[in-house]
Amino acid sequence: MARADRCSMTSSSSSSSAAAAAAANPLLDADTLAAYTSACQGVSGPKAHPRGKQVLDSLMKHLHAFINEVELTNAEWLAACELLNRSGKMSDEKRDEMILISDILGVESLVDTLSHERALKQTGTASSTDGAEESSKATVSAILGPFYRENAPEYPMGADIVLDHSIKSQDGNKGLTCYLYGTVTSAKTGRPIDNARIDVWHTGPNGFYEQQDPDQPDYNYRGRFNTAADGRYSFRCLVPTAYPIPYDGGAGDILKLLDRSPMRPAHIHFLIDAPGHKQLVTQIFDRQCKYLGADAVFADKSDLTVDFVEPRTQEAKDFGVDRQLCFDIRLVPDEK
Repeated sequence: MARADRCSMTSSSSSSSAAAAAAANPLLDADTLAAYTSACQGVSGPKAHPRGKQVLDSLMKHLHAFINEVELTNAEWLAACELLNRSGKMSDEKRDEMILISDILGVESLVDTLSHERALKQTGTASSTDGAEESSKATVSAILGPFYRENAPEYPMGADIVLDHSIKSQDGNKGLTCYLYGTVTSAKTGRPIDNARIDVWHTGPNGFYEQQDPDQPDYNYRGRFNTAADGRYSFRCLVPTAYPIPYDGGAGDILKLLDRSPMRPAHIHFLIDAPGHKQLVTQIFDRQCKYLGADAVFADKSDLTVDFVEPRTQEAKDFGVDRQLCFDIRLVPDEK
């Protein structure tokens, strides 16, 4: 999950006292609330989907308890409905505001963590926190986020996913170029994985993904690569840039309400699919970024923090890049 220091939150003593008082003395007593919730759950038909009923019955139970605990008002309920309606209307194939809302509430990171831990448990694969050898630890997952796009262009190994190097930061600086490479292996056997498909994407130096910026070429800073029998991959990109998540929708309204920062630490997204292995969605984070430990979507993890260093390998020197990074990826086997 996200760094432990992101879990600590502060609030004023007055608001804390009011919340504690409401929780201690709810308007509906436990028996009345339980009877109401049971009545709502009991109207499901005999053909209800078993898993769907389990999930929605639990959702109703916790929603009802939450509403009673905070004594939600009609105005607050309507405001929440309006926020969700507006967020749905502004979502499209290039931006998913509903995912962004779930991100800033820590939902996607929690679901992602549970999914990764479930996969490790099912296959007996070592996690990053186990005392196993580094080569046998599965790469930690991280959230997909709202700006993933399907059908990124396929490139040969070593290709540059930057289609426009003229884009600059607000300070007028171009991004640092990087040669990023590594090997995709099985966390269980340690063997290289042939034909692993790797999707990568990141923002520009101006902090925008290309679908947010009409001046960028389509699919800028995105690419797809397929490993050969040696499991190796390589491409050129930019050292990532920290950026604020969009502030103009429902997620932004929530951040403003809570007086929270919209900043995400500098990162690069990966999505890896490989035969016989579970899909991995993850990110890597620049250790030098000042926003580490303060991720607006609670996704940064110490195991995914990396160092972009000056060129050392001959390949990086030949490409004339500013930095290089080796990031090896270890996948969990799919043992169905």
